[in-house]
Amino acid sequence: MEIDLGFLPTFWHWWILAVVLLGLELTAPGIIFLWVGIAAAIVGVVILFASQMAWEIQVLLFSALSLAVTAGGRIWWKRRGAIEGDPTLNRRGASMVGTICVLETNLTNGRGRARVGDSTWTVTGPDLPKGTPVRIVAVEGSILSVEVRD
Repeated sequence: MEIDLGFLPTFWHWWILAVVLLGLELTAPGIIFLWVGIAAAIVGVVILFASQMAWEIQVLLFSALSLAVTAGGRIWWKRRGAIEGDPTLNRRGASMVGTICVLETNLTNGRGRARVGDSTWTVTGPDLPKGTPVRIVAVEGSILSVEVRD
């Protein structure tokens, strides 16, 4: 039984499919459409030079390339190593550890206020006079632990 499509897919059809798949990659999570889109683009290049290839062979080539490119892409991605994001993203206090700031008030009885950037924060640490530069060493909630800057 032979199926007649009514036309023979050309390289343009494969390249359009590649663009559609790469466009889907922008809207879908993961990276699966990237690899399949690359496979469609490769089939388009092959068809550019072998324009009379039967559509069945084109689909088989696309299927095989999709599997191969996806497997190769996964291996490459793992070897490349996932790029870790900023572990302190959305945790402003944690991102300030190690920052040098200046005490806005005296640090008495272990508590005071320090200016960090454009805001002031409650700090804990040894008793120190106003204006002393300190280093943030830890964060507990919205309270910063400080020590005298070396």
